[in-house]
Amino acid sequence: MTACTTKRPLTQKTTSPILQQQRIDLKNIPLSPILPLPVAGVSRQQLTDTWGAARSAGRRHEGVDIMAPRGTPVYSTTVGIVSGLQSNPLGGNVVWILGPSGSWHYYAHLDRHKRGLAVGDMVKAGDLIGYVGNSGNAKYTASHLHYGIYLQGKGRGAVNPFPYLHGDF
Repeated sequence: MTACTTKRPLTQKTTSPILQQQRIDLKNIPLSPILPLPVAGVSRQQLTDTWGAARSAGRRHEGVDIMAPRGTPVYSTTVGIVSGLQSNPLGGNVVWILGPSGSWHYYAHLDRHKRGLAVGDMVKAGDLIGYVGNSGNAKYTASHLHYGIYLQGKGRGAVNPFPYLHGDF
């Protein structure tokens, strides 16, 4: 898969010269070691590093859970291409974004995606992508966003996102 392909025709929101250049150079943009927090109104001091915690069926937690009320806006942490909008039993309503340097950003347990968001859309850091919820296997927990970063492909090579999350937009 190349970062410059899309299944949707270019729309007004993806045709600015800056975004076109980013679309072409996405793999050449380094992943910043400092990313903004993806949940509105949550500060770094409110985060808990949940990386590696035990989960059902012998799994380990491959992300950080960011607690927030249901319906709180969730924003992309990076420039990228929306590469997956789906619902599954584990993550519930999820958004996958292919970002800088081939990084994959996983936003799970959403209440819902942003209306009109589609696979192939180009996003930049700070663009609204969804809303906090407790879908999937989190249906009996407090609402939160599960945020994961993968560096070896979609769902492969998980790294702890906690050290990356430092600031606001």
